[in-house]
Amino acid sequence: MSALNLHHLRLFRAVAREGTLTGAARALNISQSAVSTQIKALETSLGHDLFERSGRNLVLSEAGRIALDHADESFQAADDLTATLRSVGGKRKVLRIGALATLSRNFQIGFLRPIVGRDDVEIVLRSGTQESLLHGLDALSLDVVLTNLVPARDASSPYLIQRLAEQPVSLVGTPARAATENAQIQDLLSTQQLILPTPESSLRAGFDAMVERLGIVPRIAAEADDMAMMRLLARADAGIAIIPPIVVQDELASGSLVELARLNELTEVFCAVTVQRRFPNNLLAEVLVSREDYAWPFPPISADGASNAPQAQGQAQDH
Repeated sequence: MSALNLHHLRLFRAVAREGTLTGAARALNISQSAVSTQIKALETSLGHDLFERSGRNLVLSEAGRIALDHADESFQAADDLTATLRSVGGKRKVLRIGALATLSRNFQIGFLRPIVGRDDVEIVLRSGTQESLLHGLDALSLDVVLTNLVPARDASSPYLIQRLAEQPVSLVGTPARAATENAQIQDLLSTQQLILPTPESSLRAGFDAMVERLGIVPRIAAEADDMAMMRLLARADAGIAIIPPIVVQDELASGSLVELARLNELTEVFCAVTVQRRFPNNLLAEVLVSREDYAWPFPPISADGASNAPQAQGQAQDH
């Protein structure tokens, strides 16, 4: 083999990810012998073994790790080139957004507000776990990931993290619980049934630290990893929810839920996660720059993309 090409690098990446020739062959729908032959040819061309055997698996050698870094850069460059050239002369622009499945829908709509309803824009929304969304960002199938779980970042991390908003957190319940509206926070936390986010969330970590400091053992009525489910549980009067008001802004406006107390020690941080790209999506720059003009809570978006007046806030629910 006289020169490297994307085909050989694709086979090499598949073996590196799957850990076996069999797994790579299955993923690429080709024979195991073809994978083995091409990997040996690649190693001969480079003059280094790219894998070492560890039991039944293949692990990258030092040369293999270097080769994988360069292979990833090559595929990113190819994907960027394809996406850029395909968009040349096209009338409609596309912005691909990944959002944590548990993230407030009201927040997502507010983020999109600068481009909603534009004739020249197509918005692609995908939801999922943090891991799957970041994988999509790495693979350039997403332009941005919206999350309230800030990914760890160090010198080797590819992620660029932009804080969009820091929301307050409140105790929210039905009007039937309004009799406790003037009660002390400590009394509410110790006597009322509570609807809490699940323990793996950053909001729950802050709440647990707060009640421990106060010496309170909370009475947990329900735990949910989805803000929309917490909203529904609060509306069903399952208990008092520990939740950012933006999630229930429509219920607060209509009076179906009331804010009993503000937990000043707690906040919910919303972030946009991106990666450095040679050909960034210009639409992303538009919504990120517009974030400085965001009004919290967001006014809802009507069917034609216009921002409605405050009296219409019951139309945009956090489903």
